[in-house]
Amino acid sequence: MTATQARSVTHPAYDDQPVDPKVEALVTEVIGRVADKWTMIVLEVLTEHGELRFTRLGQLAGGISQKMLTQTVRQMERDGLLIRTVHPVVPPRVEYKLTDLGFSLAEAFCGVWVWAEANLERIEASRHAFDAAKAG
Repeated sequence: MTATQARSVTHPAYDDQPVDPKVEALVTEVIGRVADKWTMIVLEVLTEHGELRFTRLGQLAGGISQKMLTQTVRQMERDGLLIRTVHPVVPPRVEYKLTDLGFSLAEAFCGVWVWAEANLERIEASRHAFDAAKAG
């Protein structure tokens, strides 16, 4: 779906207006990033637990490698979604917390969770019917 198609689905009044290429590029990039499993999990963990040390964040994220966690939090920091604080102690203590921008993104994607919860049974029934038809 293109940005124009997406806008017309949600805002029919925009049908005839050109799409700003910068906005289109940002939307495509953000969707790609938040569609990434680890970004969504880090968002969820920091939303639930607040400021966390790197090791604890990795534990709560469950199954993420240290390398992938490092890459994920760096990109999220670059995008302004979280703040990385290094405390000048030995050994260094590093903590991460969401910014207002990160919280607003988490709120935006909360709707996906609500939708999934509301439609879980319908999706499971559809999958069951599809699998049964393929098997039979």
